[in-house]
Amino acid sequence: MDCGPQRFYHKHDFDSRTFIETFFSDNPDMVFSEDALKFPMVNCHYLFSSGFVKGDVLIDISMGSFIHHLYSACDIFKDIIILKLNERCNMETSRWKGSHTGAYNWTNASAHAAKLEGKSDQNQDKEMQLKTAISHVISCDFENENITHPVELPLADCITSFGIMEAISKEEDDYMRNLEKISRLLRPGGHLILIGILNASYYVVGGKKFHFFTYDKNFVKNALGKLGFVVDYCAVQRRRNENTAVDYKASICITACKTM
Repeated sequence: MDCGPQRFYHKHDFDSRTFIETFFSDNPDMVFSEDALKFPMVNCHYLFSSGFVKGDVLIDISMGSFIHHLYSACDIFKDIIILKLNERCNMETSRWKGSHTGAYNWTNASAHAAKLEGKSDQNQDKEMQLKTAISHVISCDFENENITHPVELPLADCITSFGIMEAISKEEDDYMRNLEKISRLLRPGGHLILIGILNASYYVVGGKKFHFFTYDKNFVKNALGKLGFVVDYCAVQRRRNENTAVDYKASICITACKTM
């Protein structure tokens, strides 16, 4: 493994396909299934299927090119917009949406989504439903005050964000600035769903070490409170595996309502 200076997901060479295969694939030796795949899907299924979070427009701002946490969202939201900081991840996601040759096969995720809904024989329908609900895959840049500049998006009823905050934030002030920029894309009364891992500092993709900002549950709750959010759901799951590809203590899914 490269032991040099840590890289950042959005600034350095990031192999999106190797990332997916390391942390989200259905390979028999992939040990992160419970935390990286099933935990976010189970929680999002609960939040969307229960009517707890609803609306018409959902914006997703997540790292990598994974989409598995959005399967339950396509039952609720008519318009799903995906934002990507990394061009390779943008291309990988667009290739999957367009069912192009060489696109990553998310059958394991669509099968799990169908199982959660009690429709285990309809995973192909679930895949197509999500592809149809995704209207745009757009590049964004957190160096801009409006991260989608020059594109102006409608305010979202819900924003989902999986792993991006810890991947791009160097320190606490960075996290707060990035969180505020995300919150500007959300309408008052809308919900922000943050999915991440607690007390992590790095992850490894293709032998290269990348940065994670280290935070705990109380930090993210306080950060949301400072920006006018009210936390109304929080699930934490202790780490279920032992592997040096990433260091973390637990997975978290936290949902908060924007009050202003």
